[in-house]
Amino acid sequence: MSYADKVFIDMCRDIIDNGTDTKGEKVRPVWEDGTPAYTIKKFGVVNRYNLAEEFPALTLRRTGIKSCTDELLWIWQKKSNNINELNSHIWDSWADETGSIGKAYGYQMSVKHQYKEGMFDQVDRVIYDLKNNPYSRRIMTNMYVYEDLHEMALYPCAYSMTFNVTKKAGEDKLTLNGILNQRSNDVLAANNWNVCQYSVLLHMLAQVCDMQVGELVHVIADAHIYDRHVPMIEELIGREPLKAPKFWLNPEVKDFYEFTPEDVKLIDYETHEQIKGIPVAI
Repeated sequence: MSYADKVFIDMCRDIIDNGTDTKGEKVRPVWEDGTPAYTIKKFGVVNRYNLAEEFPALTLRRTGIKSCTDELLWIWQKKSNNINELNSHIWDSWADETGSIGKAYGYQMSVKHQYKEGMFDQVDRVIYDLKNNPYSRRIMTNMYVYEDLHEMALYPCAYSMTFNVTKKAGEDKLTLNGILNQRSNDVLAANNWNVCQYSVLLHMLAQVCDMQVGELVHVIADAHIYDRHVPMIEELIGREPLKAPKFWLNPEVKDFYEFTPEDVKLIDYETHEQIKGIPVAI
């Protein structure tokens, strides 16, 4: 059984059976028809994935590894906030007529800040510290910038990464670990998408910094299943998990800014059929 499937099934079962129902409460999201989008939610969900042992892509349904990598690189590599530089349409509902989502996500990663060593944006600072100060406890990013929230089409959901380097006994290479913090997570539409994205990021950064990959810890403040998603989730978690795929990252790439979605593959990735027609609350 894929470990990621087990984590997902257990999380969904716990949310549905033990979560808080927001039906009748004042909620912000709505469905396309204008009705409130209620959820069943759990507070403070923490999932751990050992990337050295397995890549955490669901087999219960397929996660598009190239598409989620493309969005990751749109934010972390292109540092863009314009959907015209993205190859999918997942941000279309939040973009203005120019394609901008405001001062969100990639915009925040592009802003340079003064350090004693010079000017760095958040991505370049992470890479600098991993190469020069790997045992620092200050290697982190933050997209939740209060002064810019009013100019964001959507407040960042996956808003922060904290990196931590360890060394295993008897190993020559250091091990790169990371904590992904999310204030909110749509479990059906986005949970495994985000897990795969930041697993890819850890693999990429480990490779360019000559480290090996370790753990991804996913911390979710509000893990929720929308009311119209519950039957889909029940069907999904009733499926039989399959064997986890193998992860391949192009070993020739040593510069983070040279990675493309084509440098990422899932080998022997067998899955059940996709869940289609997932309604998205906005």
